[in-house]
Amino acid sequence: MSVGGAQGRLSGPLHEQASAPIADDLLVAAFEGMRDELTSTLAFFLRNREDAMDIAQEAFLKCWRNREECGRVSNLKAWIYRVSLNAARDLKRSAWRRKSRAMPEQEPPMSGAGGADLAQQEEERRRVRDAVTLLRTEEREVFLLRQNGELTYEEIADATGRPVGTVKTQMRSALQKLKDWLGEPGEAGRTTEEES
Repeated sequence: MSVGGAQGRLSGPLHEQASAPIADDLLVAAFEGMRDELTSTLAFFLRNREDAMDIAQEAFLKCWRNREECGRVSNLKAWIYRVSLNAARDLKRSAWRRKSRAMPEQEPPMSGAGGADLAQQEEERRRVRDAVTLLRTEEREVFLLRQNGELTYEEIADATGRPVGTVKTQMRSALQKLKDWLGEPGEAGRTTEEES
């Protein structure tokens, strides 16, 4: 009888306290593992790297304050993206940030490439970046979550709160627009082949 009572107590508050550090470690590890892809996705979405870094930090703090939900979340990565996208949308809607600043045109050069190759790569990146910013907001979100975040369609649906079919339609639309706008196979052309 006392053994059964002890087991009952372990599944109560004492057990929850013991699992709290595990949830903390899980959340920190998830953010550490996806920091670069999350910031990159947010930078494209917000068109500003500094804002993206601020939003990623804000999202971490929001997730941290709600970390007890980690055990109930079926997909931690999608949950983090959902919190991050909601924070980014809030920033875009805020009155004092209505005028978006352009993303820096320069990215670090690829190592081992010559001057002409670097110029060509930078031009291709600029063209793709410009084309992505022309997509409708929903299409841009789905495209960036798929390409930068490497989320599955189901994870994107979970992160955005949209049906999977809608997410797939928005991705197809984004890819077709990018293909039409860019006019030649490049980064978006490879993506189209991968999706087929």
